[in-house]
Amino acid sequence: MTRGMTLRRLLLILFLTPAATRADGPADNAPSTVRRVPKTGIELAPEVRKELQDGMAALRADIEQVQNKPGAPAKDLLADVEVLYKAVWFAVENQEFFAPNEVSKAREQLALGRRRAAEILAGHPGWPKATGLVVRGYPSKIDQSFQPYGLVIPEGPAPAKGYRLDLWFHGRGEVLSEVNFIDDRLKRVGDFRPPGTIMLHPYGRYCNANKFAGEIDALEAIESVQSRYPIDPDRIAVRGFSMGGASCWQFAVHYPGRWFAANPGAGFAETPRFLNVFQKETLQPTWYEKALWHMYDCTDVAENLAQCPTVAYSGEIDGQKQAADVMAEALEQEGIELTHIIGPQTKHAFHPAAKIEIERRLASLAEAGRRRFPDRVRFSTYTTRYHKSNWVTIDGLGEHWKKARVNAEASRGNSPRIIVETENVEALTLDFPAGFAPAGGREGEPLAVEVREFGSTKDGPIFRPFQHPRSDHSWSVSLHRSGGGWEAGPLPNEPLRKSHGLQGPIDDAFMDSFVWVRPTQPTPMRKMHSWSQKEMIRGMDQWRRQFRGAGVVRDDVNVDAELIASSNLVLWGDPRSNALLAKIADRLPIRWDADAIHVGGRRFDAENHALIMVYPNPLNPKRYVVLNSGFTFREYDYLNNARQTPKLPDWAVIDLRTPPDSRFPGKVVAADFFGEKWELRPEKKRE
Repeated sequence: MTRGMTLRRLLLILFLTPAATRADGPADNAPSTVRRVPKTGIELAPEVRKELQDGMAALRADIEQVQNKPGAPAKDLLADVEVLYKAVWFAVENQEFFAPNEVSKAREQLALGRRRAAEILAGHPGWPKATGLVVRGYPSKIDQSFQPYGLVIPEGPAPAKGYRLDLWFHGRGEVLSEVNFIDDRLKRVGDFRPPGTIMLHPYGRYCNANKFAGEIDALEAIESVQSRYPIDPDRIAVRGFSMGGASCWQFAVHYPGRWFAANPGAGFAETPRFLNVFQKETLQPTWYEKALWHMYDCTDVAENLAQCPTVAYSGEIDGQKQAADVMAEALEQEGIELTHIIGPQTKHAFHPAAKIEIERRLASLAEAGRRRFPDRVRFSTYTTRYHKSNWVTIDGLGEHWKKARVNAEASRGNSPRIIVETENVEALTLDFPAGFAPAGGREGEPLAVEVREFGSTKDGPIFRPFQHPRSDHSWSVSLHRSGGGWEAGPLPNEPLRKSHGLQGPIDDAFMDSFVWVRPTQPTPMRKMHSWSQKEMIRGMDQWRRQFRGAGVVRDDVNVDAELIASSNLVLWGDPRSNALLAKIADRLPIRWDADAIHVGGRRFDAENHALIMVYPNPLNPKRYVVLNSGFTFREYDYLNNARQTPKLPDWAVIDLRTPPDSRFPGKVVAADFFGEKWELRPEKKRE
């Protein structure tokens, strides 16, 4: 083999191999024998438990002293102490020490917490200015829990434009408690440490491939770092390996305009092919489960990488090379060739020469920086949860869970024009802040917008809603469909419409602030009440195990206006047992009375059925109410991260005569999405 062929083999070989991951494979395909994730830890000796409890009590007293000190520092410094307390508390209270040496890690973290509290009280906190390995934290908007992240801070002064910031998503770790994560982030730099770069290691709320709350964790960690360190917003990258590679793929395709580069290694990029090949799983999804795969299947929106420079890595003989291979196939269909660096004869690891090549390419991309306002934007989505790339924002879809696309191209010259092609899009906004508008240099030159159907060669309507340029060279316009055509301006005000952050499905309600609301009223629906109580307890417990927080809990009679304004409300029970649900029941599209659950023309007797649903809260339509559900994937799905996808749409009726199990909350006898105006859709067979 020639030297040239060897280099090509290292950098750009693309071929399919069987898939693999760190989960247990086909052994984990039996829903009736699901192992516990995380597993039950070791029993602590009574004296060790007491020692740690005494240490936590001392640290809690220190925290309270700081909170009560006049002129105490900002809350975010206390978060750096709280994450250390929470890590040990979770491990002690929930039996999550998985090996004897983890007790010493907990001792070290309690001691570190006390030192930090003492430094705050003395007025000289040192860790915010430290270099090297630093662990910090923030209070999450989702459930007000304190979440940790690790940093690697370079030596020397910050660059004039701010630090480059690389996120590194961690791999699968079923024993990755907060204690173990923090210990690792205090003792290990990681595979990469580019010069002049802060490496951010988000915890991702444990082991979920940075989906759902894990996804928001990474975004909140970025915000926290940006508030504490000078970061160049045009030099932020997403990177990761194994499960972290899967995280990187989904961040790259869903937020393509945010990063100067993406560097996914191994992992998985979609659900059905990966589970079929690696897991040897025979998939029999319902029509709505299949539709909901679109939420995290990166192959479906691979063209978004046109906006995000991507350098993929795989070991040549690593089964998880499958992720880059299927992405390469999807990108080829969009006319994009994936840059895929291959470690020759390498399994699930980085080849030394490949690491050098990866860093060379990312350094070049960092020097160029993010292109915030490219002349052309290609963006696709299936949900307004992911609605924006660069200067294009999709404000409304024709139908959720069907592919929506926008191709927008701006010409800059004496006759400036933006040509927009759309598919399954009802409304969009084009926005250029000061200095970035796509116009020629002549004052007063009108900027035209032409809208076409996707793939059409016919000219579309032309809008000239503003004279351009403004004096600050900014420009924006909103457009929406009307009467079969397009009009300038936003969508008309409507009581309800699916939009970003208010589009479902049920799991979406747990990606923002939420409150558990317990029922307190007597009810004759005993079977329903028993099922709901058990599912509520299970939902709270699984939230703690899988997303590492407790959440705010209120009785139905103690939900005040502030919570209604600020949070999604998760209502358990029925309209008789839950006073808040009774208050809004007649304003929901599905009627639930003492006799039955009425879904359009269908009737399900109340004695044997329960309703699960997400809907805009009638008391505050900017927030959700959820009925009788936590996140919808269950214990069977914890065993492989590719299974962790939404399992129910916007509503479902459950037959209580079939008990809940590791996959379902009971027998689902009816389920569907609401329409774009949150209305019941006509009954028909869904494909």
